[in-house]
Amino acid sequence: MTEFPDARIIVFAKAPLPGEVKTRLIPNLGAHGAARLHEALARRTLATAAQAELSPVHLWCAPSAQHPFFADCRARFSVTLHTQQGADLGARMAHALEKTLHECAYAVIIGADCPTLTRDDLREALQALRDGCDAVLGPAEDGGYVLLGVRRADTALFDNIDWGGAEVLDATRARLTALGWRRHELAPRWDVDRPEDIERMRRARLLPEW
Repeated sequence: MTEFPDARIIVFAKAPLPGEVKTRLIPNLGAHGAARLHEALARRTLATAAQAELSPVHLWCAPSAQHPFFADCRARFSVTLHTQQGADLGARMAHALEKTLHECAYAVIIGADCPTLTRDDLREALQALRDGCDAVLGPAEDGGYVLLGVRRADTALFDNIDWGGAEVLDATRARLTALGWRRHELAPRWDVDRPEDIERMRRARLLPEW
């Protein structure tokens, strides 16, 4: 029995295809090295979410759930597989949350590239939603966010946002305020997007193989 059976943890991940993931790190790691890093980060994220035993974990896959990597994740972490749908990241998140919230009271969505996200972060987010917050944000140091939790989905949170830019967090805060939603924010975390993040990850020994 999980601690939050009326919630779901959604993990967004791409298949580890060389040249398609962690593209900003390809000059440093090469296409295959960047893909291996992405795979290692995704496995760490799934391990954190699954071993937390807080709520069922759903893995939303791109470009489809057919890649062998996802089948291995399903077997290893006891997650259910779903296919992302939408023209951009915002549309895909909106779709995943809308579908998920048909079967539960609230959900949190996380990416696969934040090795600093902890069980305590996930629990804090779920508890805030259980306690009545409409949304939870996990800020990223680069101006985005590493976690979003909601009790209901609204496309206003996702439409016309520059997902590669540094204003994602501020834009989302503004939209939550405009919606009149009560929100809770977690402590800021950093994710692995830039070359300097690789060395930071190594120093912290977050992925022993790197």
